[in-house]
Amino acid sequence: MSAKFALSTVNSMTSREFCAAFGEVFEHSPWVAEQAFARRPFRSADVLHAAMVQAVHEAPPAEQLALIRAHPELAGRDAAASTLTADSTSEQGRLGFTALSRAEHQKMTELNRRYREKFSFPCIVALRLHATRDTVFAEFERRIANDTETEIANALEQIAHITRGRLERIVAGGS
Repeated sequence: MSAKFALSTVNSMTSREFCAAFGEVFEHSPWVAEQAFARRPFRSADVLHAAMVQAVHEAPPAEQLALIRAHPELAGRDAAASTLTADSTSEQGRLGFTALSRAEHQKMTELNRRYREKFSFPCIVALRLHATRDTVFAEFERRIANDTETEIANALEQIAHITRGRLERIVAGGS
């Protein structure tokens, strides 16, 4: 996803081109781009992003849950196996989640386990909103106390923040 597309190019893309360019903005969920494509033309990257987020919010709960579950855990088994997407690798790497100390890795593993046991999906955190790993650890701790409905809403909100950053890297002008 390193190409920068002008908005005029985005608006003139075929469905196939659009889905190829934007299909992975929402982690392993090309259906979001497919749904957003019908809402062209986009006046800005913000409008494009809003169309994608709207597609998520209009999706049935099962599809929303599948989107949440498509995300990797922070410093989880996908990171250990080097199977993260390029975007996730970059996002986790920025705060050092791909190179934790032994103690931090144990802490992250325990937080991931507790969260997944309670909610049956990974804790989604928009790392772009954090300056340090410590604030991410604190957010995990705080959110584990929530109920499932609240955490689904939190996950979808965090996904919107994550994907906004991803779109900024794809669409020239970014807004």
